[in-house]
Amino acid sequence: MAKPWATFGVDLHLEPTGPGIRRGLTDALREAARTGRLAPGTRLPSSRSLAADLGVARNTVADAYADLVAEGWLMARQGSGTRVAERTVTSPPGSTARPDTSGLPPAPTPASRRALGLPPPPAPRPAYNLIPGTPDLASFPRTQWLKAARRALSTAPNQAFDYGDPRGRVELRTALAGYLSRARGVRADPERVLVCAGFSQGLRILGAVLRARGARTVAVESYGLDVHWNLLADAGLRTVPLPFDERGTDPGELTDQDAVLLTPAHQFPMGGTLHRDRRAAVVEWARRTGGLVVEDDYDGEFRYDRQPVGALQGLDPDHVVYAGTASKSLAPGLRLAWLVLPPDLMREVLGAKGGIDSCGALDQLTLAEFLTSGAYDRHVRAARLRYRRRRDALMVELARRAPQVHATGIAAGLHVVLRLPPGTERPALRAAAWQSLAVHALNRYQHPEATVERRDALVVGYGTPPDHAWSGALEALCAVLPE
Repeated sequence: MAKPWATFGVDLHLEPTGPGIRRGLTDALREAARTGRLAPGTRLPSSRSLAADLGVARNTVADAYADLVAEGWLMARQGSGTRVAERTVTSPPGSTARPDTSGLPPAPTPASRRALGLPPPPAPRPAYNLIPGTPDLASFPRTQWLKAARRALSTAPNQAFDYGDPRGRVELRTALAGYLSRARGVRADPERVLVCAGFSQGLRILGAVLRARGARTVAVESYGLDVHWNLLADAGLRTVPLPFDERGTDPGELTDQDAVLLTPAHQFPMGGTLHRDRRAAVVEWARRTGGLVVEDDYDGEFRYDRQPVGALQGLDPDHVVYAGTASKSLAPGLRLAWLVLPPDLMREVLGAKGGIDSCGALDQLTLAEFLTSGAYDRHVRAARLRYRRRRDALMVELARRAPQVHATGIAAGLHVVLRLPPGTERPALRAAAWQSLAVHALNRYQHPEATVERRDALVVGYGTPPDHAWSGALEALCAVLPE
């Protein structure tokens, strides 16, 4: 009895045409290799497998393979099967032949990328990256994560791999509710937790909900991320910056805005904590006007010099949306974040999300296991100690080599703001480019409508470099700072 075609492992989309089966198959394979649809190095199925798939004699496939090997389109080696050959162009004597990629789609030019709405190609990677926003990816707990994934996979019910609850897996929502209550002072219930693909998706969803409610403006901090302002703008909302002073963001000008987006535990990027009087004022505004407070707690676990600052949401869970993420504590590539929503917001949020679970079930189950097993707490404690050592080393070197530079926002997080003497910011940035050191100026994070005083300062992220590169990055940084 012949085996069904689905058992043969490697699928090829071939449509042999022509006066004969052998010639048609040969032409189809040659065209696939010539156009690049079968890339150089692609391993082809055995003659027996392809013959069974196509319903032809095995010798017909073997003869077609042999013809194309003779022509140079394929190569056959004992023990490694038949593969598509690397192609070379004819070169002048003494030159080196290079692979012919004429059959492959051309790389998009900058103009064509813009026409297609694609982002620009990535810039060359700097030798040292001190741009804030990313943790040390080399320290991702691969072994512990793999163990959690295995446990989660072995105990997951079959229905976990079906289309899921748009709020996310109940195992993760339950684990998050317990963790956030214990570690961040969030008043959370699994029924009010929404798992989303990063904070950006969560903010996009909230923007759509606010616009559907008739909202027009969202108050934001004078310093922040333009990607967040742009997401709100895409939803049809205008962002209005709040004043900023030595005590941080001043909510005194909150009046008829429909919502406010804040980073109260560790203002990004200035690094301060929203004063307790101002925290109370924000909550009072929300109660009085019915406005919505969106709390971005992006790095709340990383506090070094005193007890963590509790979440603003704990003061009034009916008016504050708490947003957390695994991007800083684990890795942004997981695309796992969460919103803890007021009770009356869940239906609208689910409608804006589209009624689907946007995160992979296995990653959600793995994170749930990581949280409940204690592995997450252990990882965060180890990461907190490692980042604190980096911060301390930075402060020691600044005091020794750049005493005119004043560091702020050092009590928490993965970055500091280095206040420079007036007129020295641009020379420092030019020197950083020569050192192949990626670092940002503070004004990059200033809202275009903010009226704050311009400061010469750099925002330095010390989380990104792996451990073995931190000393080199620190040396390059100190070399560009004014003495």
